[in-house]
Amino acid sequence: MQIREKLLRLTTIDGSLDTLLKGQLRYMNESFEVVGVADDSGRLDAVAAREGIRTVAVPMRRAISPLADLRSLLRLFRLFRRERPLIVHANTPKASLLGMVAAWLARVPHRIYLVTGLRFETTHGALRFVLKTMERITCLCATKVIPEGEGVKATLLRERITRKPLQKIHHGNINGIDIAHFDRTAEVERRAAELRAGSEAFTFLFIGRMVRDKGIEELLAAFDRLAHERDDVRLLLVGNFEDELDPVSPAAKSIIERNPKIRFAGFQSDVRPYLAASDTLVLPSYREGFPNVVLQAGAMGLPCIVTDINGCNEAIIEGRNGTIIPKQDTDALYDAMRRFVADRAATRTMAAAARDLTASRYLQQDVWRATREMYQTL
Repeated sequence: MQIREKLLRLTTIDGSLDTLLKGQLRYMNESFEVVGVADDSGRLDAVAAREGIRTVAVPMRRAISPLADLRSLLRLFRLFRRERPLIVHANTPKASLLGMVAAWLARVPHRIYLVTGLRFETTHGALRFVLKTMERITCLCATKVIPEGEGVKATLLRERITRKPLQKIHHGNINGIDIAHFDRTAEVERRAAELRAGSEAFTFLFIGRMVRDKGIEELLAAFDRLAHERDDVRLLLVGNFEDELDPVSPAAKSIIERNPKIRFAGFQSDVRPYLAASDTLVLPSYREGFPNVVLQAGAMGLPCIVTDINGCNEAIIEGRNGTIIPKQDTDALYDAMRRFVADRAATRTMAAAARDLTASRYLQQDVWRATREMYQTL
């Protein structure tokens, strides 16, 4: 029997393995012995069972914590020495920094850093310097640096983070879109009808972490203004608040509490009914690598209002499947939302084009195949 080389896929938390790499780990396990590595919040066993792989828990913190980070680094070093993988492939900031340093120390032959987002883009002063230094160290220890999209690549070059060759995989995005899963099945439509509850209001949808960097402050302010002008609009919010790293202001939270046209649904394991119950996705984020939710919306036939940032401005073609606005601009966001409601015919035209356009560029199997070919050329 042929012995398969080991491929360790590393993320900071198990939720990233669970959602960002769903299906890809099983696919790669046909060619490699795949081991998933992450901090275990209770989802690692489920990932192992679903993907048919082995998983290893290594405690890691997303926030900077020198002593805890050092302990995580040592655990990873010992793991890599014990497992002796051919490839360590990491994404998410903390796992990538610790993983690339530990893999370099352990002399892992191929150390791949997939850059899915750059935190320093929305920081200033000393923290920005620290975060950029962390990125430079991560890239230095990697043998291959892969930007998730052209925007990330441009930022890495502009900020002189690395001189290594930079080439995205396929058209970008970490995992592509499962077009068969993100479809308007009868069951999805039934659940969407329950969410609509007979309302014909134009429904805007946000899916993501409820933090400042996602543009929640601007979204709530823009929608609150629009809702005071029109009775036929509503806003669905799907995601959890994260009050430790990047909290939303009390004023923004108060808008959710007092505006009856806003529904806060919290985290949802299946977002398809919410997509099917909506007319437009809004993602006014300050920074992204290559957002999956925009591809999910496209697959479900939703146009998107996004900011002019990495990934978003690659997935959206102006006027064809959505619109692109400046980031941190409440007035521009309000204007875009108002246009989408006022000209529903144009919105429906963009919606009709969204699914085919998404499938033609970001089909999951194509992304997986291109990733496997990248491994095989190392």
